[in-house]
Amino acid sequence: MTYDSDRIEALLDEGVRDKVYPGAVWAIGDATGIHVQGITGVLDPNEPDVPMRDDTIFDAASLTKILAVWSSIGALCEDGVLDLDQPLGGFWPDVTGHPLGTVTARRLLTHTAGLPLRAQLKNLYGTDRDDVRRGVLHEQLHRPPGEAVEYTDRAALILGYLAEHLSGQPLDDLATVRIWQPLGMRSTRFGPLPDDIAARCAPTELDQDTDTHLKGTAHDFSARLLGGVCGIAGVFTVLDDLVAFLRYMLDTSTAPKRAGFGPAWSATSLTVQTSTLTPVRGLFWHPAPGTDPADGVWVHYGFTGTGMWISPHQGRWAVLLTNKLYYTRDRQPLTEVRNAFRGLCFT
Repeated sequence: MTYDSDRIEALLDEGVRDKVYPGAVWAIGDATGIHVQGITGVLDPNEPDVPMRDDTIFDAASLTKILAVWSSIGALCEDGVLDLDQPLGGFWPDVTGHPLGTVTARRLLTHTAGLPLRAQLKNLYGTDRDDVRRGVLHEQLHRPPGEAVEYTDRAALILGYLAEHLSGQPLDDLATVRIWQPLGMRSTRFGPLPDDIAARCAPTELDQDTDTHLKGTAHDFSARLLGGVCGIAGVFTVLDDLVAFLRYMLDTSTAPKRAGFGPAWSATSLTVQTSTLTPVRGLFWHPAPGTDPADGVWVHYGFTGTGMWISPHQGRWAVLLTNKLYYTRDRQPLTEVRNAFRGLCFT
C-alpha cells in the first residue's frame, strides 16, 4: 500500500492553520485494518488546550445516507422484500396513486427520481412529523424520472421511510440491529446525544438560538425537525466505527457478525448505475472527484466536514473527519483539502 503519510499530515495541519476546520481525524487502511492514521488540531477553538482525539464523535451529516439508509436498503434487498426496479406504488400504499408511486428505489439511490431539489420541509409542510411525511410522499416531481442526475436529500428521506415501512421498525432501530451492532459499531447512533456523550463531540455551527456551537445535536435542520432521526442526517459516529464499516465492505469476514447487507450489495453499489447520464452515480456512492469511474475510487461526503472513500479495485479505504462547519459553510476550502487527501491516499 503506497501513500505519503508525511504529506498527508502536512496537508491536514495546514488546514488547521488556515482555519478550514478546527481539527481532523483521519485513517487509511484495507480489509485487515488501519495502516496509518493521524489527528490534528483541537476539538473547539474556544478551548485551545483540548486536542482533537481519535475517539472524537462527529456529526456524520450525510454519511447517515450510507451508514443508515444505503445499508438498511441493502439488507432489505438481500432479504428479498425489496425489488429495486419495481415502482413504489405497486407495493407501498402510502404512495400509490401519487407521483412518487411511479418512481423506483433504484431511481432514488441514483438521484434520478426527479424529486424536488431542496428540502424546505418546514416551509412546505409545517412542524408535525406526520404532516411532513405525508407531504414528502405525496408531492409532485420536479421532472420525469430518469431524465437527469440531481442530488437531493429527499431521496434518502424517502428511502428511510420506505425502509421503515418494509421492516416495521423505526430507522434508528433497523440500522442498529441490522448494521451497527453486527459490525461492532458501538459508538454510532442517531442523536440528540446524552450530555455525557455529547461532551466528546466535535462542535459544528453556531446555533443562533443559544449562541453556542452545536454539540450532540444534528446540524441538519431537517433531522432536528424530525426529532433527530431521518434518512437525510442525524447519525453521530467515530473513526473506529467507520473503519469497521469500510473493512466489512471490502471483506465481510472481518466483522464479529454478518450485517444485513453483503458483498453483492456493495459490488453493485460501487459500479456505474446511471448509464449515459452525468454526473456518474453508483447506488448513493459516486466516483471521487478528480478520478475516472474506471479508477474505482468511490466516495460519500457529509456537509459538516466528514467523508469516506473506498476502492475495492485497490483494496483500500480512507476516512477524513473534520468539523469544518464550525467556521464556515463555504465548501471550497475543504473541497481542495479533500481532493488532495484522496490523491495522497489512492494511487
